[in-house]
Amino acid sequence: MRIPLSILDLAPIGPGQTAGDSIAASVELARRAEEHGYERVWYAEHHNMPGIASSATSVLIAHVAAHTRTIRLGAGGVMLPNHAPLTIAEQFGTLDAIHPGRIDLGLGRAPGSDQATMYALRRDPRSAESFPQDVLELQAYLAGESRVPGVDAVPGKGARVPLYILGSSLFGARLAAALGLPYAFASHFAPQALEAAVAAYRSEFQPSEQLDRPHVIAGVNVIAADTVEEAGEQLEGIRRIRAVGLFGRGRDLDEAQVEALLASPAGQQVDQMLAYSAVGTRDDVRDYVTRFFGHADADELIVAHQAPTAAGRLRSVTLLAEAMESAAA
Repeated sequence: MRIPLSILDLAPIGPGQTAGDSIAASVELARRAEEHGYERVWYAEHHNMPGIASSATSVLIAHVAAHTRTIRLGAGGVMLPNHAPLTIAEQFGTLDAIHPGRIDLGLGRAPGSDQATMYALRRDPRSAESFPQDVLELQAYLAGESRVPGVDAVPGKGARVPLYILGSSLFGARLAAALGLPYAFASHFAPQALEAAVAAYRSEFQPSEQLDRPHVIAGVNVIAADTVEEAGEQLEGIRRIRAVGLFGRGRDLDEAQVEALLASPAGQQVDQMLAYSAVGTRDDVRDYVTRFFGHADADELIVAHQAPTAAGRLRSVTLLAEAMESAAA
């Protein structure tokens, strides 16, 4: 059986790199994914994070789409409470008009930022409460059935860009089930509720015009390298980057401070976030990904290739694809 594979590109800005370097690397990664038969590449909306270049998600999608030919591209996801539904319908309607049949729209309700950034975005802290209604309003714009009399999304009206609900809890699972939409679970960084959320989604799913049966996408980290030692070194590099980025409070830490951080509860939290990670040679990651696919009760996997360098991520993309192709042959 062939396991459908997609990619979540975190658009990382590595040490000594610029945002331009990161975006160029994202183009190369999408091209490599297209070459090896991945289903789609998604980009996530984050703000005020110096190590991530995907804040203007729709702009990044447009650029990558212009440099690829067939692979689907989308948001994984747009944090809808940061935006008016009409604005997102127009943005993704424009993308669909330029690249018809290639655009996905994943939607989340998390802020994707801290309190100060929420203020800078002019986001109302209560805006997440209207997420279900905002999803329906957005869906209606894209279907050409506006819920706001006299207002249409142009471009966007009738585009029917497929929607996906993203989540890491039962809330998103139940919303996706009630609306009959595909559900993508963020198990690549929030693994705790995976099984319960997928079970709730499948049991409560109601067919819709977009989808007649449940479709689960589960996130998994992958570091595939030519040797076990190389993969282990890359994993250690990612642990350090995560720990410093999330818990270093913007400080430049020396080696001893980084080691202390990794040995603290903060380091344990990083390891918990990376609980679902395939690390090793192509055979190692093939075996792990195959087991995880069954464990997650998934229909598709979205892979966060976590190597610290662009070259390492490209190699990981290739090795995983080759391993899964040989297994399905």
